[in-house]
Amino acid sequence: MSKLYIVPTPIGNLDDMTFRAIRVLKEADLILAEDTRTSGKLLKHFEITTHMHSHHMHNEHKTVENVIARIKGGETIALISDAGTPAISDPGFLLTRACVENGIEVDCLPGATAFVPALVNSGLPNDKFIFEGFLPDKKGRQTRYLALAEETRTMILYVSPHKLNKTLAEFIQYFGADRPVSVSREISKLHEETIRGTAEEVLKHFEAKPAKGEIVVCVGGKSLK
Repeated sequence: MSKLYIVPTPIGNLDDMTFRAIRVLKEADLILAEDTRTSGKLLKHFEITTHMHSHHMHNEHKTVENVIARIKGGETIALISDAGTPAISDPGFLLTRACVENGIEVDCLPGATAFVPALVNSGLPNDKFIFEGFLPDKKGRQTRYLALAEETRTMILYVSPHKLNKTLAEFIQYFGADRPVSVSREISKLHEETIRGTAEEVLKHFEAKPAKGEIVVCVGGKSLK
């Protein structure tokens, strides 16, 4: 039966690719890729020859209708992003929603995503947490911080390396210098590391040693004591 598969891909270590993901990508009629050049290297590594089409944040509004038509016509289509699980701060939500609205089966495979290992490695409470993804760059950023200052659950954010120190300084401003913070970078890659401490301590660390690579930040929630 034709359907849409959401297929996670490794966030750094190719050994994290699952056997099922490889099989689905080989058997699909078409693969939608965020960047066909990046995904081309992955497919070549696993000897996957399925044809690819580009599906990214700049064209997904235009491509959804055609994809829906192809699935209704009997094709099975797999969606991948450059790394991790599609639709988590990556393209995928619009297509998934359209499939649901059109009665098309959606099957999301379990697999790699950056925020789960970062949360578990943080040592912060993970029984309840919120995922914020990327904060607004300008408009709405202060408003979001004011709301998060009252959040009691562990908060998870994606932060660009060149904005990390600014973000940590904002944590001190809105959450306090003693708020516990954990910064994980290059998860599953050669130079993977996690730096834990107060917002002030972690900021001092990265002021002395500027961060590089993909970064996930976990922030402890407001204490109710």
